[in-house]
Amino acid sequence: MTPEEKMIDSIEKNTGKPITHWIEVVKKSGIEKHKEMINYLKDEHGFTYGFANLVVHKAKNSDAGSVAKSEDLVDLQYKGKETLRPIYDKLMKEISKFGEVEISPKKAYVSLRGKKQFALIQPSTKTRLDVGINSKELEITERLEKSGSFNSMCSHRVRLSDEKNVDKELIGWLKSAYEEAR
Repeated sequence: MTPEEKMIDSIEKNTGKPITHWIEVVKKSGIEKHKEMINYLKDEHGFTYGFANLVVHKAKNSDAGSVAKSEDLVDLQYKGKETLRPIYDKLMKEISKFGEVEISPKKAYVSLRGKKQFALIQPSTKTRLDVGINSKELEITERLEKSGSFNSMCSHRVRLSDEKNVDKELIGWLKSAYEEAR
């Protein structure tokens, strides 16, 4: 049983209702934004973040399982943002050297996990790719900024506009976050 299948099974065990019920609840709520949907499930139905996030991704068809191949998700992320794809490819080449990394493409970004998510890569605009990093140890700098409203799953963000931005410093921060997530 995959981790996702275990979570889906747990949702029914914990709530007495299958995930399909909760997907309908979210869809009928009229809420559009991902974070607001999660908060709705947490506040009104007692879900934890992880279970709420899974239900919302299923409701929005934005989980990796809703697209035939995960590479299709990555291709879709860079449609109209093709100039950013070499930055993503260079990052992934470096990250693959870390060891066992779970690469989980979503609709808008790629999640990178050890035992927990340590980073994400997101083409945010046509000219900028953002790298979110989740770390308790890294210090905020001018380049390694506080994530703020970028993504609640990350503590830091680095903005990239060129392959040259994928340097030893950035890879070092990612490696450090990876080590924390192991």
